[in-house]
Amino acid sequence: MLTATAFVLIMTPGLSFFYGGMVRPKNVISTMLQSFVALGVISLLWYFVGFSLAYGTSWHGFIGNPLTYALLNNVGTAPHPVLSPGIPFVLFFAFQLKFAIITPALITGSFAERVRFKGYLAFMVLFCLFIYCPLAHWTWHPEGFLRQWGVLDFAGGTVVHISAGIAALAGAMVLGRRTGHVRNTSFSTPNVPYVLLGTGLLWFGWFGFNAGSALGANELAAVAFVNTNLASAAALVAWLLIEVVRGTKPTAVGACIGAVVGLVAITPAAGYVQYGQSILIGVVAALVSHAAVHWQNSRTTIDDTLDVFPCHGLGGIVGMLLTGVFADKVGLIHGTATVFGYHVLGLLIVVVYSFVGSWLLLKLTAKLFGLRVKPAEEQLGLDLSQHEESTYHVDEEFEQTYQSQRPDNGKLSHRMSDSLVS
Repeated sequence: MLTATAFVLIMTPGLSFFYGGMVRPKNVISTMLQSFVALGVISLLWYFVGFSLAYGTSWHGFIGNPLTYALLNNVGTAPHPVLSPGIPFVLFFAFQLKFAIITPALITGSFAERVRFKGYLAFMVLFCLFIYCPLAHWTWHPEGFLRQWGVLDFAGGTVVHISAGIAALAGAMVLGRRTGHVRNTSFSTPNVPYVLLGTGLLWFGWFGFNAGSALGANELAAVAFVNTNLASAAALVAWLLIEVVRGTKPTAVGACIGAVVGLVAITPAAGYVQYGQSILIGVVAALVSHAAVHWQNSRTTIDDTLDVFPCHGLGGIVGMLLTGVFADKVGLIHGTATVFGYHVLGLLIVVVYSFVGSWLLLKLTAKLFGLRVKPAEEQLGLDLSQHEESTYHVDEEFEQTYQSQRPDNGKLSHRMSDSLVS
């Protein structure tokens, strides 16, 4: 479990490479940092109150008592008889922390290249407290109402991916389109090696994500491990075949997106389905997500920069519903319609709660801290305007534009100015 916990942690740096490779060069650092900074912010938040809200004494199945485990109070090295049988309770805390870290990081892909850093930090904290922690309680706490209904989420398809994907949709809508964004036109300059590296780290770390959710080195972990690989492999191949059928060349970026979609979809089902069913889940998720990406980019004005909603949101939804269909002994095929019905009802509740809650939190953040950068800052690039760091040379015209549109008409700092080369 220590190893699995470390595996899940490496997924967040992996995500930073995956996302960073798909944005324009002037926004690479900011995009990668938006993922990476969650390692610090959420770790502290989880220690102070987050873990207690998710796993503390339940209040009617909706939320945990914020004082039960605050500051790791009552969290020792002995196993918890219900939450962490067989492993130290503090290790369970650490394992669940890594899930809380990556969830808000996933959202950043939807509003990349235009979000203000301090606004994002504020939203990250609010999202964790008011969206992630309640969903984790509902789904994984023994007294959570979704768990009581029999809703199955082996490793976070609902808690992590659906919540992040739906919040991403709200984020893209609240922040609006990037300046100059044209529908159905590629607006990025992919760094394909970064995307490949990020995908490799995500795939590697996902074995801890899914197999580790068995909370032990046992038969269930082995099943989840194999199912995870099969679903990702199937989705990767399916995505490439879809590209060929559509008359385009098979791409490395497409293979990477397909692999991640398969990983997303198998997450809620990894320990509950048979091997062949995991392949089917990967293929179905690839078909749905690919169609959704094409539709969103060609038929809507939504600027979800890195297609977080079609890939993570819909991938998670496919996985959740097919878990209700295929789950051994209790799913629609092997059991009764009851569990599947509760999956559908649970899905509706999670989607509505995540969207409305995220929308309100985004609006609140925008009002209190500001959420979108100014046009000149967006033109200059978030690396320089938000962090005064850059990996490339910027034309002098950008500096002049930025300075002329600043409210105080002030100059950039020496550190930023030194990095601007005409």
